[in-house]
Formats: sequence, C-alpha cells, structure tokens
Amino acid sequence: MTEKDKLFAGAIPEVYERLMVPLIFEPYAVDLAERVARIKPLDVLEIAAGTGVVTRALAPKLDIEAQLVATDLNQPMLDVAHARQGDDERIVWQQADAMALPLDDESFDVVLCQFGVMFFPDRVKAYREVRRVLKPGGRFLFNAWDRVEANEVAHAVVEALEAGFPENSPSFMRRVPHGYADPEVIRADLVAAGFHDITLEALEKKNGPTTASDAATAFCQGTPIRNEIEERDALALAAVSEAVAEALKKQFGSGMIERRIRAHVVGAVR
Repeated sequence: MTEKDKLFAGAIPEVYERLMVPLIFEPYAVDLAERVARIKPLDVLEIAAGTGVVTRALAPKLDIEAQLVATDLNQPMLDVAHARQGDDERIVWQQADAMALPLDDESFDVVLCQFGVMFFPDRVKAYREVRRVLKPGGRFLFNAWDRVEANEVAHAVVEALEAGFPENSPSFMRRVPHGYADPEVIRADLVAAGFHDITLEALEKKNGPTTASDAATAFCQGTPIRNEIEERDALALAAVSEAVAEALKKQFGSGMIERRIRAHVVGAVR
C-alpha cells in the first residue's frame, strides 16, 4: 500500500462517479443499503463513503429522526458526494481517516463501509476504531471484492495493462481492491479486533451495462491506476485507455458488456 493508492483527487473523483459507480458499485450499494435499513438504526456512520453511492441509496430508507455521518479520507470525493446528494439535515459530511476516527466512543448503531476496508493500512487497527465508536451490540457491515479473476471486466483490464507494461505493469488492482479476498483472513482480522457473530457471504452480480470504451476509461482514469500509468509515462493515459478498450472489445465484443462481478458481504457485532 502506497500513499498514491489512497489518493482519489484531481480528475479521478468525477470519472469515478460518472463511470465506475454505475459499472461496479451501484449493484452492491443497493444491497448494502437494504441490509442496513432492515436494522432500523438511528445513528449511522459510513466510512470510505467515496462519492456517496451508498449514502444516496440509504438516505431514503432511514427514519426521519436518524442521523448519518458520511466520512472519507479524500475531501474531493466527499465534495462530489455532497453535491450529488444535496442538502439533507440528517446527513453530516466529514473528512476523516478510518484509522483514527474523530468520533466519540459508543456513538453509532451501525457502521458501514462499501469497498473501503481494502485501503486500510492496518485493518485490525481500523476495525478496533469501528468497534470503539459502535454502541454495545452495534453492527459493522462492509463489502470487499473477491479475487480479481472472479470479476471479469476488472480481470480483463488487469491483463491488458500487464500486456501493455510487461516489465512494470500497474499493480493497483491486484494489490488493493482485490488484495483482501480471503474470507478467513477477513474473519481473523475481525476476531482480532474484538468482533463476534461474524458472517461472510459471497454475493455475485453483473456489472452495470457498459461499453468497452467507458469501462477502460473508468478503470484507467477513474481509479489510482491513473496515477500508476502517469508515473510510467505522463503522456500515455489516453493511449493506454484506448489500448485497454481494444482489449475489452476483443474479449467481450463491441456491444454492451455485462459480466460477472463478485464480492464478499461481511457482518460483525460489537
């Protein structure tokens, strides 16, 4: 994990929201929001909220008296999230590091996190922070991607990048989003942090319909892969994105792409 792996700034947030969110995040956001809503919490904390896809799915399902604190390490991501959500007196937007949450002990009924735990430098420490801010009996719910090979478009992008940079390929996708895929490791980290009643469910869906060009742009320009590409060649971003798009067309055809995505849905109790 490098500092640039966690950097979602500059042009990344807009591309991420426009292309990545409908491509792979929305299907799981709806599912996670429904799981949280069934608990009927009044005090909710979202960490690594990104551009707010779960926040938007969850807010209409919460009680009128509920409060949702939505946090992210990257303020530019929260700025996009707030703009998309609009004003809602129940939602507080707060820049925060999950490793040291600036929040009081035993404050929340639920803490949720969609596809953010993979970015935590020390997951056990972050989970202890989550446990600290949860009320006794409170629940922690989150998603983590399965292996990259189980996510067809992401895997095709990775293979295309490895072919384009055979000696020093961008490794972000394997290292970070898909680098925390072992259920037993996840369970062990939660146990070490003091959680119990841990559940892990493998949930398979299909990505949102996309073109090869949009999928390539999403991954290459809307994630920290962009930083890796530009480190290797500051002028190569457009050309690399086009090469990845051509690889996707070759593998999946020139029509709309709808392929398998797979992630873990994890729950734990304080």
